[in-house]
Amino acid sequence: MSVVPLQYEDDIFYPESDGQPMGESDLHRTEMSDLIDTLQDRFRDDADVYVSGNLFFYYEKGNPKAVICPDVFVVHGVPNRLRPIYKLWEEGRVPSMVIEVTSASTRREDLRTKKDRYERLGVEEYFLFDLLGDYLDPRLQGHLLTGGKYRPMPPAADGSLESRTTGLILRPEEIQLRLVDAATGELLMRPRESRAMVRDVTAALEHLEEENARLRREIERLKKS
Repeated sequence: MSVVPLQYEDDIFYPESDGQPMGESDLHRTEMSDLIDTLQDRFRDDADVYVSGNLFFYYEKGNPKAVICPDVFVVHGVPNRLRPIYKLWEEGRVPSMVIEVTSASTRREDLRTKKDRYERLGVEEYFLFDLLGDYLDPRLQGHLLTGGKYRPMPPAADGSLESRTTGLILRPEEIQLRLVDAATGELLMRPRESRAMVRDVTAALEHLEEENARLRREIERLKKS
């Protein structure tokens, strides 16, 4: 039996987990993690921007049932630090942006329950992304809070949407959601892609050093011949 850590407050506890295993595909889990990592890397030097995901978000003090768990979210105006859970009444800020990576098991909740709740909480931007295009058409959809209600965000010709709160363009690309700096057009590399590039560069430099050493040996051999 799993043990669920508790957060106590005035004799009310706020679980960090429901104790249930996640039942998502490898693609869904990887995409969600990659988006969180990429956004955390983007805002790592911003002391008042918090990025997280798959974290319990409690929005009513004294009511542990008033909880939602966004796949990916960004909050402006709160300290950039690790948290076990997010309590709205302590932080004082709702997410500026939420991204839900839609799947077969979450699409109804993403399109109805979560959308309505984010709208009521005042989340400015709500994006839904369908990795394979099986459930949403178009597979990237965005909603902007206007006058207290969500209005659909018109996509660009390539299906991309711009996030005003983060200064990023969200662009579907194959089975992933690419993030692009709206001001510069620079593609945000995912941390695992950055690590792969570092490995490739390191390997290339090592090969170059080996080739230089081989040429030096060859030159010395020719001098002696």
